[in-house]
Amino acid sequence: MSVVPLIDAGPACGRKAHGLATLLRAGLPVPDGFVVTDPAVDPRVVAEHLGRLRRRAVAVRSSGLTEDSATASFAGQLETVLGARGLDEVLAALRRCAASPRTDRARSYRAHLDLDDEPAAPVLVQELVEADHAGVLFTRDPRTGTDAVVINASWGLGESVVSGAVVPDEVVVTAPADTVRVTVGAKQTRLDLREHGLVRSPVPASDRVRGCVTPDEVPRLVALGRRCEDLFGRPQDVEWAARDSRIWLLQARPITALGAPAAAGGRGSAPSLVTGVPSSPGRARGPARLVRSIDDFSRVRRGDILVCRTTDPAWTPLFRLAAAVVTETGGVLSHAAIVAREFGIPAVVGAGEAMASLTDGAPVTVDGTAGTITAGCGR
Repeated sequence: MSVVPLIDAGPACGRKAHGLATLLRAGLPVPDGFVVTDPAVDPRVVAEHLGRLRRRAVAVRSSGLTEDSATASFAGQLETVLGARGLDEVLAALRRCAASPRTDRARSYRAHLDLDDEPAAPVLVQELVEADHAGVLFTRDPRTGTDAVVINASWGLGESVVSGAVVPDEVVVTAPADTVRVTVGAKQTRLDLREHGLVRSPVPASDRVRGCVTPDEVPRLVALGRRCEDLFGRPQDVEWAARDSRIWLLQARPITALGAPAAAGGRGSAPSLVTGVPSSPGRARGPARLVRSIDDFSRVRRGDILVCRTTDPAWTPLFRLAAAVVTETGGVLSHAAIVAREFGIPAVVGAGEAMASLTDGAPVTVDGTAGTITAGCGR
């Protein structure tokens, strides 16, 4: 069959869809949908399956056969189209997502991880949860590998968190006593579905300074994350969305790179030029290379420290050259941080004044374990 109801999805439907189907069959809250395994599908069949979905818009996402594996997440590398409405928009999104393994960024990612080509991907179509707030949850701390659930969250759709468009709230729940530590992020903008499509808008000042995950949601998120881990038998990277006090699961895949606890001592005492969220462990030294747009890509050389406001998936080829990555926005569970960990390079995100505080070409040391950037290349 070229179209498969999500609850029936198996391995041929790609890892993302198969994982969600496993959650659905276990009774967990997953939005309804279907999988298109052949991009040449009869539009009438797609229309029939669309007709049984209840929400006013859908999310169309790649579900590659090698995506979301234990060693390669493909975080941000393949296409997602949010808010598609009507058959024509959905068909266009299906074609775009199915073809996304052939983009330059996906090929660069595969080449770095020595993965085989995939000419086309199955595509997942799901009801779009118009989230009040949303984000990502890891059932282990990816920086240290410790038994702690890490939650990143922001207002509106979770795209703000995964893309690194905002500095999200961070909630860390540490076993065995489940102690909770909350760090409120800036959350300056939000993305929402409106009548005429997706709209990014400023977050009111009062909402920027308060956490968007309510105290009663924290244990519910932790329980859902641990249930996913039990089902799949390994630490999980979970996307979630909350709407009208109900939490939905949008993805569950293995955590691909887990750090180890940092060794005590051994760091210099030089004052930091910039600090941010430690997101991929390790230290790297090199010239700071300030990149403001794709027009600056040609200036990046192997061994440079990539410094930017935020990263787009199209920037992934730069991760093959950079010795470390520093961004002004984003959180530890953003796509940029995940890819940095998979590529084995240090990363500091949410370093708010990096572009203003660092000088292009000046030598710096990035400590992705401590979340600091210091002057020079001292040991």
